Amino acid sequence: MSMQDPVSDLLSRIRNAQARAKISVNIPSSKLKVAIVNILKEEGYINDYKINDEGGKQILIIELKYFEGKPVIEMLRRVSKPGVRRYRTGNNLPKVLGGLGTAIISTSKGVMTDKNARAQGIGGEILCIVA
Repeated sequence: MSMQDPVSDLLSRIRNAQARAKISVNIPSSKLKVAIVNILKEEGYINDYKINDEGGKQILIIELKYFEGKPVIEMLRRVSKPGVRRYRTGNNLPKVLGGLGTAIISTSKGVMTDKNARAQGIGGEILCIVA
């Protein structure tokens, strides 16, 4: 069975694992997923991640982060979907919760946060928003 939207699958698995208060979640790995998870780690939304080889397939293991028993990630939403892609220019990027959240943008210079893309003056596809 082929996966139609791997980014949505990543976000759904993280949301579901946090709803069940899991310590970690295992996801099939890809370069885009690793880039997104790396941003989540840099922004402090997850503890850590690592990539394991299991039978020739790479598995991404994400350690989820909780504060006082509640997940650090309150909102994790896919913006650009395969059916409707959302692109914005560098000066028109969204601010999530007035700058308290993070938008993850896929640009020509790689996957980065909205703050980094705005600072560099480049736009791209808005993959998801996190708060």
